[in-house]
Amino acid sequence: MAELRHSSSLGARASSSPMKRDEDASPLIHGATHDDDHRHHLSRDRDRPFWSFLSDDPRVFSPFNSKISLIFISVFVIVVLISAFSIFNRLNAPYLCKKDGIVLNCPHVKEPPSLWENPYSATTSWKPCAERREDGISDLPPENETNGYIFIHAEGGLNQQRIAICNAVAVAKIMNATLILPVLKQDQIWKDQTKFEDIFDVDHFIDYLKYDVRIVRDIPEWFTDKSELFTSIRRTVKNIPKYAPAQFYIDNVLPRIKEKKIMALKPFVDRLGYDNVPPEINRLRCRVNYHALKFLPEIEKMSDLLVARMRNRTGISNPYMALHLRFEKGMVGLSFCDFVGTREEKARMAEYRKKEWPRRYKNGSHLWQLALQKRKEGRCPLEPGEVAVILRAMGYPKGTQIYVASGQVYGGQNRMAPLKNMFPSLVTKEELATKEELDGFRKHVTSLAALDFLVCLKSDVFVMTHGGNFAKLIIGARRYMGHRHKSVKPDKGLMSKSFGDPYIGWATFVEDVVVTHQTRTGLPEETFPNYDLWENPLTPCMCRA
Repeated sequence: MAELRHSSSLGARASSSPMKRDEDASPLIHGATHDDDHRHHLSRDRDRPFWSFLSDDPRVFSPFNSKISLIFISVFVIVVLISAFSIFNRLNAPYLCKKDGIVLNCPHVKEPPSLWENPYSATTSWKPCAERREDGISDLPPENETNGYIFIHAEGGLNQQRIAICNAVAVAKIMNATLILPVLKQDQIWKDQTKFEDIFDVDHFIDYLKYDVRIVRDIPEWFTDKSELFTSIRRTVKNIPKYAPAQFYIDNVLPRIKEKKIMALKPFVDRLGYDNVPPEINRLRCRVNYHALKFLPEIEKMSDLLVARMRNRTGISNPYMALHLRFEKGMVGLSFCDFVGTREEKARMAEYRKKEWPRRYKNGSHLWQLALQKRKEGRCPLEPGEVAVILRAMGYPKGTQIYVASGQVYGGQNRMAPLKNMFPSLVTKEELATKEELDGFRKHVTSLAALDFLVCLKSDVFVMTHGGNFAKLIIGARRYMGHRHKSVKPDKGLMSKSFGDPYIGWATFVEDVVVTHQTRTGLPEETFPNYDLWENPLTPCMCRA
């Protein structure tokens, strides 16, 4: 009340001055009487409470000053009420969702009209234009005029292999060379011996690209010492830098191919750039990715069956979401981020990291600061519970049908419980299909990965939780198909900031999530220097509608 008392005394002093001036100007009042009366009134005014100045008595307060006081008091009351309301909300608003054991209870959110698809008006300005030319005219030189043969091993998982195959076709085109059908080489994590023909339709691949690049199924018969490839230095090009420009291949690789006739390129992961190659080469890569590389008919058929089951799980036709949940032990360990868990669990993870990545682990003293920095920058995988809260904030109801593409989640059922309880209609391919139906695909890990890829690709909404080739290829393909299907890429930096704010209320969090992700749903987006062609094929592979 000190401020109120101070304000009222100021008002009293201000109110006496005009009266004094008026009395001095009157010839009917004697000076001595005036001074006594003034001191009497001034003393009496100081003893009055501040609200008494609201009186209409003209002897006390002029109309002008009365209005000023009314305005001042009104503003003051409003400020006090707003502050009290804000403090009350912060003290009483739930911290996002209430946790009951392993169950998260979040308030209901009204479903927005564009929950399951992007606005039509935002998706009609671009169309695909990387299809094969229909004129049937080939610009390939005769077979006997080829500059030579190139051979690659497509390493890694299915999606990394897919990118390598697209790049191999592009490099063969740049050098006017013949491409030997790539060999799929699995690394130590996958431990799978899948061949190209076990996963992709070889006939369609070769036929669709026949006007662009000459592709042969095997090493030519005239080359007898096949063991030299990938083992002999004389037959291997190993100095190709990452994201090399087209000119590098012309200046450094092509002369060796002309000399030796057959050369292997190793390694071949990300060995061709994006904005440093001609536009027609990037368009060719899209042609390979979106048109030439087709999975075997039995894989396509099984994926269609899974999609049909997802769309009819409620007894009537329903949309479904595909969630790529990257929270396997290897991903958690490699991220070097800190996650919720017991001391024993954190100790086991520290030992795992020390064993698998000793150079990065060192003595472990720097890891806590590194983990905080990575989380702040949005470079940590989202936990299942965090994904659940984000989806609820976006407006997805409890009955949302969700297909989960994931490996074995680190932490098992306890880690999955918040997501599973908030969205109980959550299934994997193993729950959607019978054991007998999947047995034919289990002999090749990449076949199971292909099923996940296709079910995610055909979903109404796709949600990624961390980076990687799988997610960016899905998002890029859905953009290429017309931007109509939503592909949500969470802003993990903002989410980390919100999850770490102890005062943020549910309504504020919902507003932040909705506003931020309005432009992160796979809408048309202009490319930029060093852009990723696989995630955003807009400029080189799409045309104005």
